[in-house]
Amino acid sequence: MTRHGKNSTAASVYTYHERRRDAKASGYGTLHARLGADSIKEFHCCSLTLQPCRNPVISPTGYIFDREAILENILAQKKAYAKKLKEYEKQLAEEKASAKQAEGQAEVLTKRTQFSAIESTPSRTGAVSTPRNETGGLKRQGGVISSEIAAKVRAHGEEGTMSNMKGDKSTSLPSFWIPELNPTAAASKLEKPSSKILCPVSGKPIKMKELLDVKFTPMPGTESSAKPKFVCPVTRDELTNTTKCAYLKKSQAVVKYDVVEKLIKGDGVDPINGEQMTEDDIIELQRGGTGYAATNEVKAKLIRPQLELQ
Repeated sequence: MTRHGKNSTAASVYTYHERRRDAKASGYGTLHARLGADSIKEFHCCSLTLQPCRNPVISPTGYIFDREAILENILAQKKAYAKKLKEYEKQLAEEKASAKQAEGQAEVLTKRTQFSAIESTPSRTGAVSTPRNETGGLKRQGGVISSEIAAKVRAHGEEGTMSNMKGDKSTSLPSFWIPELNPTAAASKLEKPSSKILCPVSGKPIKMKELLDVKFTPMPGTESSAKPKFVCPVTRDELTNTTKCAYLKKSQAVVKYDVVEKLIKGDGVDPINGEQMTEDDIIELQRGGTGYAATNEVKAKLIRPQLELQ
């Protein structure tokens, strides 16, 4: 293809590349991207900071966190819950006050209606009923009715105030070009917030007492390097992102999963300190970044506002 052919913008079709480019620049729609191995953390790094842990802890679901980072996240969730709960209580108080006010207004309106019905009787107004025209004429007789209408107009103001475009009725009419006046744009109500603290990665409930300390076995000669390496304390094999690992609660060590299948499940004994173990004392460690969809979640999604036509 020539250079001018590459720069041609007069194509008769809207290509997939052009649609993706325009969608990214428009600010609307959900964006999808595939992550590589460089965008996913190492297996021994914190799931929040993506940096090597100074005080590593593990959650019941197998995610590694730095103790300081996960405690800050839990405290932030508790503060957010307290703030949402205060807003929810404020909304309940406002709804209760508005309901009480509406009840009072309904009672006043009922009394006013009853009073108007009593005062509008002929005995109260002093009006004298006009005898009906026996000739059967269709002409409306002037008298009490016309005088009552004039009295109501003088009491409530000019006739222009009866328009539907003025007063309280102006905001009750539907308007399809102003969102505030659109009938479907109702004010959203806050739901009662949940007091549960969730894991920032798995989304499952988590407690501070469930976080367990982790002791990695460093590879000899890599203790002071920028990228430390770790080995299995039983087999002395190097642990990498592709290695399936397990955490032992009794010894707080991280070993290869082959040790669990070949030694621990058969004997039921921790190979490091010799204590008895059960299946509940083993947590499968979440793997690090490999770049393969079979091992990691390599698809990232950014949710943005949707452009919908109504």
